[in-house]
Amino acid sequence: MPAINKDKFIVYQVFTRLFGNQCTTNKFYGTIEENGCGKFNDITETALLALKDFGITHVWYTGILEHATLTDYSEFGINADHPLIVKGIAGSPYAVKDYYDVDPDLAVDVTKRMEEFEQLVIRTHGQDLKVIIDFIPNHVARQYHSNARAFGIRDFGEDDDNTVSFSPENNFYYIPNHDFVVPEGHKPPVEIAAPYHERPAKATGNDVFQAQPSQYDWYETIKLNYGVDYQNGGLRYFDPIPSTWLKMYDILRFWTEKGVDGFRCDMAEMVPAEFWAWVIPEIKKLKESVIFIAEIYNPAEYHHYIKTGKFDYLYDKVGLYNSLRSLIEGSGTVENITRIWQQESGDISENMLRFLENHDEQRIASRYFAGDPWAAVPAMTLSATLHTGPMMIYFGQELGVNPVETEGFQGEDGRTTIFDYWGVTEFQQWVNGGKFDLEKLSADQKKLRAFYETLNHFVLENEAVYAGSFYDLQYVNVDGQSQNYNKTLQYSYLRFTENQKLLFIYNFDKVNTVDTSVKIPQDAWANFLKLGNTAAYRLKPVFPLFSPSPSLRTNGITSTGVQVGLLPNSVSVYEIEAK
Repeated sequence: MPAINKDKFIVYQVFTRLFGNQCTTNKFYGTIEENGCGKFNDITETALLALKDFGITHVWYTGILEHATLTDYSEFGINADHPLIVKGIAGSPYAVKDYYDVDPDLAVDVTKRMEEFEQLVIRTHGQDLKVIIDFIPNHVARQYHSNARAFGIRDFGEDDDNTVSFSPENNFYYIPNHDFVVPEGHKPPVEIAAPYHERPAKATGNDVFQAQPSQYDWYETIKLNYGVDYQNGGLRYFDPIPSTWLKMYDILRFWTEKGVDGFRCDMAEMVPAEFWAWVIPEIKKLKESVIFIAEIYNPAEYHHYIKTGKFDYLYDKVGLYNSLRSLIEGSGTVENITRIWQQESGDISENMLRFLENHDEQRIASRYFAGDPWAAVPAMTLSATLHTGPMMIYFGQELGVNPVETEGFQGEDGRTTIFDYWGVTEFQQWVNGGKFDLEKLSADQKKLRAFYETLNHFVLENEAVYAGSFYDLQYVNVDGQSQNYNKTLQYSYLRFTENQKLLFIYNFDKVNTVDTSVKIPQDAWANFLKLGNTAAYRLKPVFPLFSPSPSLRTNGITSTGVQVGLLPNSVSVYEIEAK
């Protein structure tokens, strides 16, 4: 009986504003008219079918909620934002100014923007894909005001007592008797008609409790109050349920009822785990299958937000991403991988969402990271196969997107802009006027995309990966007995079920080809894999298909060994099968 594929799904993060934009102007700080903007309607059935065929199961539409922007939509009843508290021309999608509305940039007809989003959800579901959107619970835009909330719903801050710095019933934190002061060094790319006024000043989103944040703070946002008095020892007031909790429940309910299948929760660790422990089960009463993914950067809090906070999945950024990035850049050691799985294995490993790119991180192909998208092949394979949890690909990662221009507020830093209007050249080649095909891709891009597509299908279709157990082989191969096995650059493990046994061997040495012997201890062979005499089995290369075929030989009574040649920066995966 095949194992059930429960957690091994593949998220494709779409930066919605950029996805379908075919404009090639790419003017520094260009307006929406000059640089163009992708729309909900650009994500057609053709696009979604192409993602489905690519092996995607979940689409994370980033930047859906209405947020602060320098584009003027006042004729549609949307309040204009002051330039001194907006980053970039398009604005940050994480400075939400109406939780109940969608970004007007993304609509062909602004008056029907919610209908266009709802149709995107229908199209996505029509290809049997799940919809994930951002939920930004920790902070809002400084000029937050919901025009789209239903009658009877009170807005954030509407009932606050702003004469006190903290009250459990307030939605914001205040600096009484002080004006907000725009940080020094912030110079918007547009003319300022009047100063920005905010009195009393509100605390800034990244826990800055002073009237003037720095230009490096999240100064365009204000911190939401979940009943924690940070300035007085972090005292917590959760009974009765704070106002902010109830408002956030209503927002999550609103989007769940729109057909959203999951929420990627921005900076979830800056919101108390007790809130999540309350709200997630409440939302799952409405839709049991809805998933919650937490962006968390403190490994010490991983277990807390899974066990107490009841999150389904967490970003594995500080753990696996950081370790693999060091290896890709030539400065790391695979010993960190063992440390990471030991911290997570058997407990929360299936809850970890693995990735090598997202909107916060530098592109693999950029000069700030690897400088070559192929450098990540073994690391991406390991991210996808180390355990049963989900994996994520950022749009264009499979095409080697390499930002090389200063796009606007974000500058030229190896990331794709999240603050400005832009056309992503490599991705536009795949969009190809709405064909979403390979016609305009270079030979190297076609090959790179084929690698990712093969990897996606490999992890979804092989039960040893999507549902199997894990056995680390490092401990038996780094004791000096294995020939030419470098404990800092070679890594190996088994993934297995009753029906399938896979052996993974990696070489993170970027320069040298390695001929080595990989041992499989007798305990693993007999008691975990439940296999008999080694002479009755052979190794079949299964990923990638050009792997050299080694021979299986016995190394004495208690162990077996695999003699294998490893190319620089490579991975070889073999299925152990009966002869």
